[in-house]
Parts: sequence; C-alpha cells; structure tokens
Amino acid sequence: MIEPFSKARARMVWNQLEHRGIRDSRVLLAMGNIPRERFIRHATCQPITDPYADCARPVGRGQTLSQPYMVAAMTQALQIPKGARVLEIGTGTGYQTAVLAHIATEVWTVERDPVLASEAKERLDDLGLKHVRIRVGDGSLGWKEGSPYQGILVTAGAPQIPPSLIKQLAPRGCLVIPIGPHDQQQLVRVTLNPDGTISARETLMECRFVPLIGHEGWRGAESWPPDVAP
Repeated sequence: MIEPFSKARARMVWNQLEHRGIRDSRVLLAMGNIPRERFIRHATCQPITDPYADCARPVGRGQTLSQPYMVAAMTQALQIPKGARVLEIGTGTGYQTAVLAHIATEVWTVERDPVLASEAKERLDDLGLKHVRIRVGDGSLGWKEGSPYQGILVTAGAPQIPPSLIKQLAPRGCLVIPIGPHDQQQLVRVTLNPDGTISARETLMECRFVPLIGHEGWRGAESWPPDVAP
C-alpha cells in the first residue's frame, strides 16, 4: 500500500531542500523517510491539507513546527560526526528530534512544556526511535548529565549564547542556535577547538523563532511568530 503522503514528501525533499542547497545525503534521506504529518499537532479542528508545505506550522501551546528547509539547514549546519551524541533544546512535537535521531547515535532533548514532551515521546517511540532521551526542564541550561555533546542544536531564539551550552559542548563540537532580538534573529554556528576554546562563530542566515525561555534565555518572554527562511 502506498503511503498517502509519500509523493508530497519526495517533492518536499527535491523542491524545498535539494534545490535550496541541502547537500548532506543523511539529512535528505532522513527527511525523505520521516512522516512529517505525524508531528503536526492538531491544535485546532481544521484538517492539515499539506503537512509538507514550505512553511512553519503552529502547533498550539505557544510553539511551532519549523518549515522543512529550516529543519534541514540547521541539521546540515550541525555537521554531525559518526557516532555522535547530540543535544537538542526545544523538542516541540519531535520532528527535528526524529531527523537528528536518524543521523546521531544518541539524541538527548529538552522541552519545557510537559504536554509537548509527552506527545513527542509517544511519536518517537511509535517510529522505533528508542535512542532518544527526553527531559522536561529549562533548555537554556542544557542537560549536563549527558555531556559532552558533539553537537547541540537549539530550536528557539536566545538573546545571547547560553554559557551552559558552551560548557557542555565537546572539543571540536558544534553549536547551532538562533541569536538576536524578539522580532529577528541570526542563525549562528559556534565551533570549538580541540582544547575547548571557541574556534569560529559564523552567521548562517536570518531566521525567526519562538523564544528560548529560561535562566540563560529570555525570562518570562512571550512567543512571537514562527521561524522563516529565504
């Protein structure tokens, strides 16, 4: 039996990802296999007509599901090495988590909303992604017990790079995070030297995310419109 969204998923990979510069074959394969429709939380009674559309999706509870291109671009930018342990900040519905889990050996992910965290765990378990650990907590502080991480990906906008995340990054590790004010951020990649000092800080693109709320993020901030990419 043919999946109802298989053609839409293939078009998404070709039109939205490959044509816009996504070259990491692991990312393309993951996103070509993961059923994105399962990760769109039905926050309203309206049916989802195209889960693979080139846009972010509101999922209720002040959160969004990032557009496919942004998920792919952030994952590719993380440059996940073989056998890596990756930390994700902001599980949401679990779609970005699933993409990371198709590439990394271990995925540790922190979500501040217990309802979203519980729903994400169910989805990931249903897909057989058992090497994902989910924790409810303040993502701006990371998850110290699992460190060091070869990659850390943050799916919420922060006013600055949280010091805790740098401390939990392994030597030669990579952090990808949106940094900037409420209405617009820059997607930044930070890479460490072998001795743990910062090797490079690169600005990759403009983006727009919901806030990283926490001790080392925005304190008591309200969410703003979903992330977008050119």
